[in-house]
Amino acid sequence: MKLLIINGPNLNLLGVREKSIYGTESFKSYYDRLKSDFPEIELIYFQSNVEGELINTLHEHGFSIDGIIINAGAYTHTSVAIRDAIAGIKTPVVEVHISNTLTREDFRHKSIIGPVCKGCIMGFGLESYRLAIQSFVN
Repeated sequence: MKLLIINGPNLNLLGVREKSIYGTESFKSYYDRLKSDFPEIELIYFQSNVEGELINTLHEHGFSIDGIIINAGAYTHTSVAIRDAIAGIKTPVVEVHISNTLTREDFRHKSIIGPVCKGCIMGFGLESYRLAIQSFVN
């Protein structure tokens, strides 16, 4: 099985920014643990703060791998273009969020990408990614 994890804007600052919301662990450290915990799965990781790069990555992998896990960050709530990219590919996509976006500011309550994703996992910290991987395994 081959899965792609895509992180959007500001997620390169995990472990540094807003620790009370996002925790103290860097994504690199967590990703290394995921690779160790799921040796039978080929995990690929991509992060960008640039919307077009996220779309290009969805297009590049969206017809050739088993699943995509995306935390689109703030683009979750604003990007029709990312929504359309997900709708246009064949690979199933699971939306993830570290925090429970429904308990945060009102503008974070609506996901534009959610309706074209297989499912959404939120509020479990970095473990949201593990749960998303397990959703593909099961």
